[in-house]
Amino acid sequence: MFKLTVHCVRLLSFLAVSTLLINCGSDDLSLRGLRGQKKSSDSTALRTPAGGTSTSSLPAAKATAAFSDIAIMDQGDVNFTTILSQQLKTSNRSLFIDMSLECGLLTQTTVKSKGGTKDTSTANAAVMVRVLVDGKVAAPGEVTYCQRTQELSATFGGILQSCTDANADGIILASECEFLDEELSLLLSTMNAGSFNFLTDNLASGVHTVEVQAKIFSSTTSQTGSAQARGFIGKGSVLTTSERLAP
Repeated sequence: MFKLTVHCVRLLSFLAVSTLLINCGSDDLSLRGLRGQKKSSDSTALRTPAGGTSTSSLPAAKATAAFSDIAIMDQGDVNFTTILSQQLKTSNRSLFIDMSLECGLLTQTTVKSKGGTKDTSTANAAVMVRVLVDGKVAAPGEVTYCQRTQELSATFGGILQSCTDANADGIILASECEFLDEELSLLLSTMNAGSFNFLTDNLASGVHTVEVQAKIFSSTTSQTGSAQARGFIGKGSVLTTSERLAP
């Protein structure tokens, strides 16, 4: 039997903790600490698995988050496209998905007329978002994050260009004058951030894939003038949490 001094006990404890930290590595340390740890995988920090990682090795978690500089700029029409995705391994629970997004719109309308004629131009743009969980649309479905309809109308007499006494009667009538169209334009460009909650209920245990999809819609109408409409998507973030709903 050996008697260990207090100094030796402290030294052995320090060496044991140092060996544990070296073997685990900083990336395997849980954000929740080592409390209640049974396996090294149970203490893995929450993160989306990297490419090539088997979903069977994904640790169970209650939440996951993703952030991105999506930057889909100056687009007319874009069908639903995946802009953010993540995976979460969970038991039989419901998933709450909080999606935040920078959403921008540009609308420009121009009208021009003469002779008291009314001219109208319209520009419409919108950005919609939906969330898919394992390929199925989560409630409440498609959500409009930003939308604008811009209509501009005007009635102009025209800009006098020149007049000619065509019949030489010494009287110049309006019909003997040439007028150019008067023109008016309106441009609006805005960017704002919005957030919305999505839900998928009663999921089976296992790994679930969450995809955030965005769509840009635009339409224009014009007569003598012109119109254009564009949508913008800036930064985005998605937070997914696993919870049990009350019966």
